[in-house]
Amino acid sequence: MQAKNCNDMNINYSRLGNSNIMKRFLALFCITVWSAFAACGGVGSKMVHPGMSHSRADLREVRKNVKSGEEPWRSAWKELQESKYASLDYVAKPRSHVARGPYNKPDIGGNDFMDDGRAAYTMMLQWLVEKDDAYAEKAIEIIDAWSCKLDSVTMGDRKLLIGMGGTQYLNAAEILRHVYKKWDRDGIAAFERMILEVWYPVIEDFQPTYNGNWDAAICRTMMCIGIFTDRRDIFERAYRHLLEGDSNSAIDNYFYANGQCQESGRDMGHTQMGLGFLAQACEIAYNQSYDLYSAYDNRLAAGFEYTAKYMLGEDVPYEQYVDYRGKKIFGPEISSKGRGNFSPIYELPYRHYHDRMGLEMPYTKRAVAKSRPEGSSRMFMSWATLMNAGATER
Repeated sequence: MQAKNCNDMNINYSRLGNSNIMKRFLALFCITVWSAFAACGGVGSKMVHPGMSHSRADLREVRKNVKSGEEPWRSAWKELQESKYASLDYVAKPRSHVARGPYNKPDIGGNDFMDDGRAAYTMMLQWLVEKDDAYAEKAIEIIDAWSCKLDSVTMGDRKLLIGMGGTQYLNAAEILRHVYKKWDRDGIAAFERMILEVWYPVIEDFQPTYNGNWDAAICRTMMCIGIFTDRRDIFERAYRHLLEGDSNSAIDNYFYANGQCQESGRDMGHTQMGLGFLAQACEIAYNQSYDLYSAYDNRLAAGFEYTAKYMLGEDVPYEQYVDYRGKKIFGPEISSKGRGNFSPIYELPYRHYHDRMGLEMPYTKRAVAKSRPEGSSRMFMSWATLMNAGATER
């Protein structure tokens, strides 16, 4: 059974002190005010729901694909069901304080935060296919546990942690609220408090001078926060940052016209992080009828083709990168570190550019064959083969 409120979960708000109680009251008051703006069509005008990483049509399609028993969905679904994140015995590990230092050292609850997000998302996908309410209620249990406990996220990698881990929580919450529809108002309010009062203040000013995978991760979570709360101003803050911001993650800054990435001279792991986060941000925008995919003459597609070609063992042109501030970064040669280790990021861009738009993506297609099935992930959206293989009619 889902908790009716945070007190039902033995969370003692009195220990937070009067100032935090007042902050919680003000946050809930602001949510009410923004709802009023939404009704009037202002900056809080309602977003499309569900409309983060998946549209309503996408959610119908995944169930049909699994029930068909055809590949690649059959293998992808089997992998999901065998994951520990799919078990109803899964136990969340919420904390009041989470900290992540540089390169995850130290890790104080950061991995628990990300793991519980993918567990909540995995539970929601099982409910979508099986229609067994126990899975949706488990997702609620996990999200409520964190909503009622988390007060702070600190240390040097805090922005990256929320950017990487927040999106799976938000997608699960979006489906709970708008498709399952049995999540109580107290649970929704507590989650909104957490994402507006704890998460958003950490990420709202981005991290533009860091390598581009940072703001790419931050922006996809920020857009989802805007969608869940019907805060178009928050959504568009992230959208504009990726489209035209002074940041290494802005699409025109992360890629040269030939597809070379800002982090190509660093290593292929971080390069694929930037690509994957940007593709997922583009999909979130697409589901709200904002087009980042086509920005700068389909620059993201060029980035995927360039990287996939190199990952597959072929040569690509390279010159030392000059970032948006005019600073030369990394070395004069493309990095071979991580070459051939394919991250689970290729299904989504291939689906968009090839299946939806009819563009040839030969190297990305070959990369899909190497990365499939794209399964559980802490930092990327999990189960990408299950959710993105093939085309969806719009």
